Amino acid sequence: MKKLLFLLGVFFSITSFAQTGDDVVNALKAGSAEKFTGYFSSAVDVKLPQKNEMKNLSRSDASSAISGFFSANSINGFELTSEREMSGTMYIAGKLTGSAQGYNITVMLTSNGKTMSVITIRIS
Repeated sequence: MKKLLFLLGVFFSITSFAQTGDDVVNALKAGSAEKFTGYFSSAVDVKLPQKNEMKNLSRSDASSAISGFFSANSINGFELTSEREMSGTMYIAGKLTGSAQGYNITVMLTSNGKTMSVITIRIS
């Protein structure tokens, strides 16, 4: 019985992580900075093109930086190229599409209890 409960717990944990990853991908595909930033952790590392990396930004500061980038570059979509999960950490990589050019993006999410949240964003 204990083994069955353990396996069910693992299954539901993996399912909730996958759901969060799908939600983040869908927010990026929609080009919605508002939806995407809703998955941010309380502290986020952000690297934007031609800017120094910003470490441990508050959720609101990281949201402002990403929203400004999406707006300035008319980000309107996302193409997923890679997604993997290991040891409670998920990586999502792909290409943001904008009206003028595309940008590579890598997003790292980690478990914060019952859900996953974004802790690192790198755009180049």
